[in-house]
Amino acid sequence: MGVVTAEEMKALVGSTVGVSDWLTVDQPMIDKFAEATGDHQFIHVDVEKAKLTPFGGTIAHGFLSLSLMPALTRMTDMPRLDGVKMGVNYGGNKTRFLSPVRSGKRVRGHFKLLEIKEKRPGQWQQTTEYTLEIEGEDKPALIAEWISQFFL
Repeated sequence: MGVVTAEEMKALVGSTVGVSDWLTVDQPMIDKFAEATGDHQFIHVDVEKAKLTPFGGTIAHGFLSLSLMPALTRMTDMPRLDGVKMGVNYGGNKTRFLSPVRSGKRVRGHFKLLEIKEKRPGQWQQTTEYTLEIEGEDKPALIAEWISQFFL
């Protein structure tokens, strides 16, 4: 979709504005996330011990699933406001982890524009619903409402 005006962006509120390509969440990715965050719970990093759990193997950290949002966003043609110089994360309204992402599974992001508003001249706030689909599964890994701010 590319670069759009504020009025064009406002017209997209309520619609899906992007679906990413598939991304494989493998054990090396999970292990790197464990190293970066210090979260070495066995369910994420001990393949043999995790086989004994109801999951049958290791699973991605919930926060890893959430943190895939920027990478998955880049894999879409989501519209972007014309003239953006900088974008920042502002926070989330709600996040729900619904289903674990097992190591080796492929995921993709679905992005729905919930709100876009000008906070002050040249500063826009956007709320997006991020749903992380797991290939071949009925239930998504997570659904989050995420707020970003863009400076023109």
